[in-house]
This record gives sequence, structure tokens and C-alpha cells, in this order.
Amino acid sequence: MHIEQLEYIVKVAETGSISIAAESLHVSQSGISQSITRLEEELGVKIFKRHRRLGAVLTNEGKNLIKKAYEVLVRLQEFKEEAQSFNTVISGNLKLSSIPGFMLFLLEPLASFKNAYPNVNIEVSEKSTQHIIEHVEKNQIDIGLITIYEDLLKTREDLVFEVILEGKMKVYVSKSSPLALSKSITPQQLMNQNVILYNGDYVKRFANDLMSEFGPMNILFISDNTEVIKKAILEGLGISFGPDFSNKNDPYVLSGDIVSIELIKYEQEKIGVGWVRSENNHFSINTKKFLEQFKFHSRILTHSSQNN
Repeated sequence: MHIEQLEYIVKVAETGSISIAAESLHVSQSGISQSITRLEEELGVKIFKRHRRLGAVLTNEGKNLIKKAYEVLVRLQEFKEEAQSFNTVISGNLKLSSIPGFMLFLLEPLASFKNAYPNVNIEVSEKSTQHIIEHVEKNQIDIGLITIYEDLLKTREDLVFEVILEGKMKVYVSKSSPLALSKSITPQQLMNQNVILYNGDYVKRFANDLMSEFGPMNILFISDNTEVIKKAILEGLGISFGPDFSNKNDPYVLSGDIVSIELIKYEQEKIGVGWVRSENNHFSINTKKFLEQFKFHSRILTHSSQNN
């Protein structure tokens, strides 16, 4: 048995086609086909059924073996990268995506990571939660930063989630709003306000839960542009919602131009911010090193929040 045989069967399983796998791996179709046949003969197990119309289809035994083959390849890659990290400068790529509201979270850990590993090329993009999950599923990004709530954990067992920070939703108003003088607000009071919603799953879930219990709100508009929402709040056009951990270091909140208010007399669903990645995606050493920086800065933020 050779490592390339495991690579061949994994790639054929992914693509469902020997020809596509051969093209992707830059080897001949006959080379892959013969190599797989020799592996099946060595193991005494048929891994694929060849169909003229359907292509290469995994047998029941093959489905189990493919999982093991993938695990072996992942561990081998981790072994190589760990060994290289002791002797060489870490390089390569790191692809991250974040929902727009959390981009501020990434600035300090990204700067620290880049200072420590200047030879790593970093790509950062802003996407919606659904688009981040889709890109994670297709292995187009290494890891995504999203809000994480209980229903998401229950319905997406095929993905790996890690909650870094937990918090609660707060109400955000202009400092010139009469509400800014209050330390807290009830859901009933919100029903009389113009509301500006961020176009994110977690915010819309929160708003829908409120409306299902307390009645309709006057939603002025919904936007995925956080700067537009902040400007609308500053000009007194309406109020908005957001997780306390995502807005704590916002410049407008720090300056006092936007004021955060506690929502009381309402039991909120637990919400957190954290990482999502695919179980089937190789957990690269670049990703691990970046997460170390991110968790370090998150602990500092948590400690700061507890002391304020």
C-alpha cells in the first residue's frame, strides 16, 4: 500500500469520476485505475463499482474505508507541517471569512499573526453566515467567523464549531435619544421605536422571537452594511440590536456617540461568536497558529469586559 493510492481513492470518491480525479491530480486515468485495482486486490475489498453512466460509485465497504483513508491523509499532512514548523519559516496561505459585524475582532489577532509569520499570505473576506458555511463546506476557506446559537449546533453536525466568546444582545441608540438616559429597556418599549436591523441570521432571529412574543415592531430598514446602520443610529433615525461582544470596541460606542442599553424582562437565547470549519477540511498549521492568536486576544477582551 502506498500513500498515493489513498490520495487516489479519496479524490475519486470526492469527484465520483476517475477522469476528473486524474485531471485534478495530474496523472493518467489508467494510472489511477490500475493503482486502485491493485489496492483493492491487496485489501481483498472492492472499494468502487464502475458504472458507465454513474461513474465510480463507492461500495458500502468503500464508504467506511474512504473515511479512514481521509483521516490517514489528514494526519500525515499534520505530521509534515508540525515537523516543518520546527525547522522552517511558516509560509503558505490563510483564508478567512467573517460576517461584517465581526471584522473588528480580526484586526489585532491578524496583526499579531502577521508579525509572527510574515511569510504567510492572508486573505480575509466579508460574507453572510450562509455564504461562509457554503464556502466552508466546499473547502474554499480555512475557517469562518460567525455567530453561533444552539439551533445551528443541532442542525449542522457535519461542521465543527468552536465558541470563543459568549454574550447577549443589547439595544443601541444615539446619545441624543431620550432612551440614552435609561440603563435598561423592556421589549414593550421597543415596540414604539423605529428599528434598524442588521441583515444577519442571529439579529433577524432575535427580532422575530421578540415580535412573536410581543407583537410587530416598526422596522425602518434592514441592511448588511454596518456603517450605514451606525450612521442611521447617530442621526436618530432609529435604534438597533447587536451582541455586546461585537460592539464593545466600536469607536462610536467607545466615544459615547452610540449608547448601549440592557434589555430586561426578556429571556434571551444564548449567543456566541466563534469559528466554523468543515470536518473534511485539513486543519492546517497556519489555521492553528492564527487561532492561538485569536483566542489570546479574545481572552484579553473577555477580561476587559468583566472588569468594566
